[in-house]
Amino acid sequence: MCAAPSRAGSGGSGRERYVRVFEACDEDKKGYLSREDFKVAVVMLFGYKPSKVEVDSVMASVQQKNSGVLLEEFLKLMSTKKAAQLHHSEIRQIFTAFDMQYKGFLTLEDFKRAFNSVAPKLPERIIVEAFREVDQDSDGHVSFKEFESAMNYGQNEVSQLHFA
Repeated sequence: MCAAPSRAGSGGSGRERYVRVFEACDEDKKGYLSREDFKVAVVMLFGYKPSKVEVDSVMASVQQKNSGVLLEEFLKLMSTKKAAQLHHSEIRQIFTAFDMQYKGFLTLEDFKRAFNSVAPKLPERIIVEAFREVDQDSDGHVSFKEFESAMNYGQNEVSQLHFA
């Protein structure tokens, strides 16, 4: 088990922090993180234990060439993961701003109110069409999952491969 680096929680750039965690988890100075090392590094950086699927995906992508995750690969993976985490957080904030009554879902009225505040001249029929498009199961409510799916539509799904 790797020991926490002395300044892991302190400031510095993301890259510096990732390097410190990598070095702390590469206790034997092998130059790579094993499967177990990688799991501990994710816990240290993101506060959760990665799923078997996530770890399998990462290890399969690097295992052909190496015995584990090399520093440069680790830095790329962690940067991608951080960006995905920030994007998810932004989407959650937008959803919460739309969900003014804290119901946990959005109604057509929530959509109208939100669209009218940002695009007051937008025809109502466009708002209704947008709502119907986002309401994938046509239950009259837009869940966070549906909202997030719509917000990610057309985005390159890089982070989904390793960090589902």
